Amino acid sequence: MKGIVTVLGKDSVGIIAKICSYMSDRNVNVLDISQTIVDGYFNMMMVVDLNGASEPLASMAVGLEILGRDIGVVVRLQHEDIFNAMHRI
Repeated sequence: MKGIVTVLGKDSVGIIAKICSYMSDRNVNVLDISQTIVDGYFNMMMVVDLNGASEPLASMAVGLEILGRDIGVVVRLQHEDIFNAMHRI
C-alpha cells in the first residue's frame, strides 16, 4: 500500500530531515520525493511505501500532523487511492 505525504509552510532548516526521520522510525520507505521553495514557502510531496509500517496509517497521519505543528508546517498523510480520488480531473 502506498501513501502520499504533503507538506506546506514557511521554509526552515530540517523540515525534510524531520519528516523522513519520522517515517524511518516507523519502517516507512520513501519511494519518491519532490520539493520546491517559492518565495520562502516550502512545498513537498512524498510517495511512501506503507507495507512494512510499524503503525497504522491513521496513527501516523495524526503523528505527522502533530509533528508539522511543532515545526511550523502543515503535514498530511493520505492513502494513495484517497489522494488520487480527490485530485482526479
